[in-house]
Amino acid sequence: MIETNGNTIFECQGISKSFGGVQALQNVQLQIGKGEVHALLGENGAGKSTLMKIIIGLYQPDKGEMVFEGKPYQVRRPSDAINAGISMIHQELNPEPYLSIAESIFLGREDSYGILGFLNKKETDRKAADILEKFNFRMKPQTLMEELTLAQVQMIEIIKAVSCNARLIIMDEPTSSLDSEETERLFKTIRDLKAKGVSIIYISHRMEEIFKICDKVSVFRDGKYVGSKSMEGVTRDELIALMVGHQVESVFPKVDCPIGGEVFRVEGLSGKGFDDISFTVHAGEILGFSGLVGSGRSETMRAIIGLDHLKKGNIFLNGKPITIKNPAEGIKQGVCMVNEDRKIFGLCLGRSLRENISLPNLPARQKRLLIRQKREIEETKDAARGLSIKAASIESEVYSLSGGNQQKVVIAKWFMANPKVLIVDEPTRGVDVGAKSELHTLICRFAAEGMAIIMVSSELPEVMGMSDRIVIFHEGRTNGEVLRKDILSGEATEETILAKEFGQ
Repeated sequence: MIETNGNTIFECQGISKSFGGVQALQNVQLQIGKGEVHALLGENGAGKSTLMKIIIGLYQPDKGEMVFEGKPYQVRRPSDAINAGISMIHQELNPEPYLSIAESIFLGREDSYGILGFLNKKETDRKAADILEKFNFRMKPQTLMEELTLAQVQMIEIIKAVSCNARLIIMDEPTSSLDSEETERLFKTIRDLKAKGVSIIYISHRMEEIFKICDKVSVFRDGKYVGSKSMEGVTRDELIALMVGHQVESVFPKVDCPIGGEVFRVEGLSGKGFDDISFTVHAGEILGFSGLVGSGRSETMRAIIGLDHLKKGNIFLNGKPITIKNPAEGIKQGVCMVNEDRKIFGLCLGRSLRENISLPNLPARQKRLLIRQKREIEETKDAARGLSIKAASIESEVYSLSGGNQQKVVIAKWFMANPKVLIVDEPTRGVDVGAKSELHTLICRFAAEGMAIIMVSSELPEVMGMSDRIVIFHEGRTNGEVLRKDILSGEATEETILAKEFGQ
């Protein structure tokens, strides 16, 4: 049995796990201290999520042992982990749309009364209201989950995990859908939990968060444990080198391209969540959009592409007015969008790479009612090669790929469509630092080929590192514009842009 010291709450050693012939984990180890915020880093496919799923009982290890609070720890299902004092906030959110916020928070822990055990909805709502108030989450407990934004669903998952009174909480990309204000609120919660002796395993690809909130870091690579370090004294470059096995020159490999004439223009757009929005994008230009979650950035993009209703305003492509009533019309006219949630809106996970990449491009590859399969296969292979998608073949199912490669498949659809305007909403959400660099390189390549790029991101360093211009949103309206030259000169900083995001 593992011998732990009094300051250790959880430890595992020699954990291995394989799926078929693929070795996901090989003799890994991890040690978490009491009241410690411990970062877990590694590229997609490094084994982080597999180990976490073993800890909460979703997977069973092939070998190895675990100890929690000084006792041998074995679980067969997630409810065993929760009962033992371990909870997890998953990266991929799967809310039950027709449950209320209160029902979602207390799912499996509902209050009941009477011999027959009727649910005490009133008491559940009351307890949920108290918890929501502590988190300054201003929504009624009776609100259905389907009415929430992605960021709000993320906050409910965080609240749910904390409400279980767990002594160890696993947070897998907890800020991937949160803006800067909500992230700070989460960090305050983490500090409060830490002060109460609760331990946190914190998985994130956002390096700045790791340095801000974590005490220690462990690195995994290719299913193996690489090492652990105290956050004091370690540098960002050292951690990236440990993760990928070599130095990454730049996470934001921005290439300055010649910027041509106007390609896309909108005037006075108004819809749900935004009002009187006007901007232009030029050939070869990357136009960034920054703002807090709910500021109207994504809502504007959804309305442009025809996903949501546009109340008023005009859209111009190459100087000519156009109307986009649905995404199919947008694709036909050369305006395409990579949505912020690839698994819900961007991919058919159970289908192959070929089917996913071809799906919006089939009309151009049809002969009457038949698809020209030879052409489809050749062009799909070219697209996959051109974007360096790592897969056994184009017939591999998309769900089997890493997050970075899944995102490349989404982008490959539009690479094949050759659009005039490409909107990318949260293009690197949930992907590792190596994949981020590759995706940023692809975006620059598209711009160099004359495509007009609109990039929406909650990561301010990403917007600042990749954009030629930045349009700042605040409460559904634009609140200023920043040029790349101002960022490079230091005239525009994260602080000045954040101030505009908050309406100053």
